[in-house]
Amino acid sequence: MPAVHDPSRLDPSKFDPSKFDSGHFRSVDGTRFTDVEWHDEIGSTNTELLDRARRGAPEGVVLIADRQTAGRGRRGRRWTAPPGSSLMMSVLLRPPAGPLPPARAALVTLAVALAAADACEQTSSVRPQLKWPNDLVIAGEAGLGETRQDRKLAGILAESISTQGQITALVVGIGLNTGWPEVPAELEGIATSLNLESGVPVDRTLLARRILEGFDARYERLCQSGDGASDATGTTDVLEEARQNSATLGRRVRISFDVTTTSRSLEGLATDLDAEGRLLVTDDAGATHTVAVGDVVHLRSAH
Repeated sequence: MPAVHDPSRLDPSKFDPSKFDSGHFRSVDGTRFTDVEWHDEIGSTNTELLDRARRGAPEGVVLIADRQTAGRGRRGRRWTAPPGSSLMMSVLLRPPAGPLPPARAALVTLAVALAAADACEQTSSVRPQLKWPNDLVIAGEAGLGETRQDRKLAGILAESISTQGQITALVVGIGLNTGWPEVPAELEGIATSLNLESGVPVDRTLLARRILEGFDARYERLCQSGDGASDATGTTDVLEEARQNSATLGRRVRISFDVTTTSRSLEGLATDLDAEGRLLVTDDAGATHTVAVGDVVHLRSAH
């Protein structure tokens, strides 16, 4: 999830996004999300839902927080933001074993990202793109002899509980920057916020509802996909949507597999996603590699 190195640099007194939020909702009609909780402050929405899942909480619980004191991103990175400046939301799922075994959990992350991209466009007219494996970015623009770097808008973190090789609970959290008064100097060109990109205040409550609606429809299709090729429409739809909305495919990328060292990396052209949502990268020797996890840096367009 997006890292704010110095939360005090984003002074909420300069822009109070909470006054632009509509009334909180407790459920989303027509979806599995019938228990939505809003918290002023929480340690981590993901951690809390994982704890509840271990105690038997059912699918469909949603936690939304104004502030996290122990927010986490991928690989344990710390994630913080001033109260009210971001949408921080996690959902609890109980995926069916057949259609969604552990190897296909990445498809759920893609479904959340696509729902969030739709919701951003619906609420602000700004449509972010998907940076594999779990980010939403505002794509960089080609300039005079250079390309503007992609700016991170959101991060998604999926964590599971498994028993005997099957997922018994899946918690997916999103942190989406919505109401920054400005981009701190240390994050200039690296991160951004939806209000800064659109030029208008963002209703976080409406944004959350739209994400849950869009995600539920995609997740339902994934749950109905089954194991056979003839029954895989939901998977095909999500993958094709992800390809069309990708900021990574068609780009030259560098992928680091170990954040503690630069010795394990892969560089090449990101060409496609496979049936499990893994990234296919063709190196300079023409060999294609299947990447399940890694930190990705976009280098430049293939064109």
